[in-house]
Amino acid sequence: MKALYCQQNSSGEEMTFIFQERENLPPTGDNDVKVQVRACALSWIDTKLLSEVKLEKELLPVGREISGVVLEVGRKVSFFQPDDEVAGILPLDSEESGLCEVVLVHEHYLVHKPEKVCWVEAAGTVRDGVRAYTALHYLSQVSPGKTVLVMDGASPFGTIAIQLAQHRGAKVISTAYSLEDKQYLERLRPAVEARVIDVSNGKIDVAESCLEETGGLGVDIVVDAGVKLYSAEDESTSKSQLLPHKHDIITLLGVGGNWITTERNLQLDPPDSHSLFLKGATVSFLNEEIWNLSNIEQGKYLCILEDIMEKLSSSVFRPQLDEPIPLYEAKVSMEIVQKNQARKRQVIQF
Repeated sequence: MKALYCQQNSSGEEMTFIFQERENLPPTGDNDVKVQVRACALSWIDTKLLSEVKLEKELLPVGREISGVVLEVGRKVSFFQPDDEVAGILPLDSEESGLCEVVLVHEHYLVHKPEKVCWVEAAGTVRDGVRAYTALHYLSQVSPGKTVLVMDGASPFGTIAIQLAQHRGAKVISTAYSLEDKQYLERLRPAVEARVIDVSNGKIDVAESCLEETGGLGVDIVVDAGVKLYSAEDESTSKSQLLPHKHDIITLLGVGGNWITTERNLQLDPPDSHSLFLKGATVSFLNEEIWNLSNIEQGKYLCILEDIMEKLSSSVFRPQLDEPIPLYEAKVSMEIVQKNQARKRQVIQF
């Protein structure tokens, strides 16, 4: 039985993905569930976070978002029984690679998968769903009448965030990084209610567009996809040229607004802080791994996973997925994902 692992080279930068032959699984523990994996989504491996929480090792298991069928349960397992269909995310410290035919998972990391939800959709949506709920439900309270700006709305996460915000009755503004992204967002059903801002040519001012859309009041919630921290000449990559400057975000944020950022190295100068103080606004950092780093909120986490499955089942969530990929192409696909070159969520189907 083979499983995919990531080997980090001594330089700390380059990664090699290798299939390792696995020995037989250890005996099923009291609270463990043995799952036959049917689909596994690929996500970028955050080696810096793993290093910071002392989980770095020579061989890192690859693939954490899984869906599959229960083969066997431990004697203390109360939520599942054999033949149940399940989905979930393996914890950060898991020794198991999701890209393996059979895995052992603690029952508190899984929920039941509705029958009408396919394996690929369940595995491909669960992480983006957790991110969207963390941003829009726990770090901010999205509700009817609020205006939400979702940056890079055509990304897998942006798509789910837009759908969750609109389902909660919010008015959504989104940015597109290319003409294809703009066309994709305009085809979304239900359609993006407010406005799609195409920033691909660099001539559109995001702050000005958002203030115009909100009658000068600003938006209530901003979910960014990264921000420029410095002036244009200090930024090197073409992707960063499309990102808004942190001052633009602060300008377009309304009174009492919430800025949810994915920028882990965000630096606010005193004038930035003063502007946020005058608006009574908050800045929150989006790290969806917090649910796995502490078990104190395990009940809420399972509620999120169950709600994601329910919204998939009722077609509230319609994820941005690529065509299912066979297992023998997993190494190549994971290399693309690790280089941040995949625009759609990559899912391996067994």
